[in-house]
Amino acid sequence: MTTPPHAPTGSSAPAAPVGCPAHARAADGLRPLYGPEAEAQPYALYEQLRKEHGAVAPVLLYGGVPAWLVLGHRENLEVMRSPRFSSDSRHWHAVREGSLSADSPLLPITAWQPLVALTDGAEHARLRQAVTESLARVNRHRLRRYITRYTTRLIDDFAGAGRADLVDVFARKLPALVVCQQFGIREEDALTVGAAVSDMVGGGESALRSNQLVVGMMDELVRHKKQRPGDDLASWLLVHPSGLTEEEVREHLRLALVAALEPTANLIANTLRMVLTDRRFRGHLSGGQMTLPDALDHVLWDHPPLSVVPTRWATGDTRLGGRHIMAGDMVMLGLAAGNVDPAIRPDLTVPMHGNRSHLSFGAGPHECPGQDLGRAIAETGIDLLLERVPDLRLSVTDDELRVVGTWMSRRLTGLPVTFTPQARPRAVEGVGRPGPAAAPTGVVPPPPERSRGRWFRRR
Repeated sequence: MTTPPHAPTGSSAPAAPVGCPAHARAADGLRPLYGPEAEAQPYALYEQLRKEHGAVAPVLLYGGVPAWLVLGHRENLEVMRSPRFSSDSRHWHAVREGSLSADSPLLPITAWQPLVALTDGAEHARLRQAVTESLARVNRHRLRRYITRYTTRLIDDFAGAGRADLVDVFARKLPALVVCQQFGIREEDALTVGAAVSDMVGGGESALRSNQLVVGMMDELVRHKKQRPGDDLASWLLVHPSGLTEEEVREHLRLALVAALEPTANLIANTLRMVLTDRRFRGHLSGGQMTLPDALDHVLWDHPPLSVVPTRWATGDTRLGGRHIMAGDMVMLGLAAGNVDPAIRPDLTVPMHGNRSHLSFGAGPHECPGQDLGRAIAETGIDLLLERVPDLRLSVTDDELRVVGTWMSRRLTGLPVTFTPQARPRAVEGVGRPGPAAAPTGVVPPPPERSRGRWFRRR
């Protein structure tokens, strides 16, 4: 069980203090979705908007750009599944009219590209088939072996110190190592790629430079795999019958990296935070009343990796949640708001064990195709960490934990812990340090079953 997200752990602020987003309005009466106040207490803003407008609320984005924010769970699903709403930003009247400034921070997010996330119809089907069928070729046994190997390596690197920041040394590094291995990226480049993607998503001054670094590395990867294909996602995309160009392969690899690394890192960090800070949550785990998959789902309900997805536009005049939506209007998916919709969660303290109807991975034609990869990394990695280091203790107070974010996403900046120092174990075949990044092809037998320790019961 977790603390309701509109009163997040680590924050002792009241729900609607003076200066909070619930009290902020632009000159035209619409509430801005961006800025320090809105981003500091997003759930307070969602609830105020819900109270004022219902399931669909008008808001303002950077530069005074108007948009609709979908707050209802059912209404979010309707937008995700209905052809009345497109992922192609060329429908947007702001694009057709050229009303966005050249330096608008909305452009990097919404500018149309021939990507699976930004297309519809036959073109989307062609690109999605290439992505989903290539991801389906990932060998699940070998994937688990690599997750176990890299988790063991990371734990070995900090276990002797008796203290660590689990965000820096574990939550962000593990997805980078595993995902890059599956994509065909050299092991020695994995952490560099992971850091660059994290910087891109953070949106700081160096985000553009980090994006250029990732694009350059993906360009080099595609050229290399075209000459020397391997058993990896980059190679599979290049030879897929859908006939992707080298540019399309490069851009989809970049998109897949962003979609895989940041959400998985946040899922790991937020789950570990819950274990360490919420006594009810930790008690359920150690008491055997909750499986780790249940725990991950509960975190996905309360802390979706993305809060808002601003990539839907109305293809014609329509109605949604009682509101009249005009053709060309931006209709943003409010994943975090929809996950706490009182219509489906009247009591936020009720555990969501086994309920996977959250909005975190989307639904419909654009449902996240790589969600199983992220869940596998989080589940196996956290399981092994808690088994190897069962006495993890937060080394600061809960109130000192810091969450930063934008109107689109939020991330935990650190999770400092202490524990009993451990001697570095000798590497064991199958769980020690991996060899070269280019693993041999073929099916690798799964590692021997191991005890789940005192933390989790089996399904």
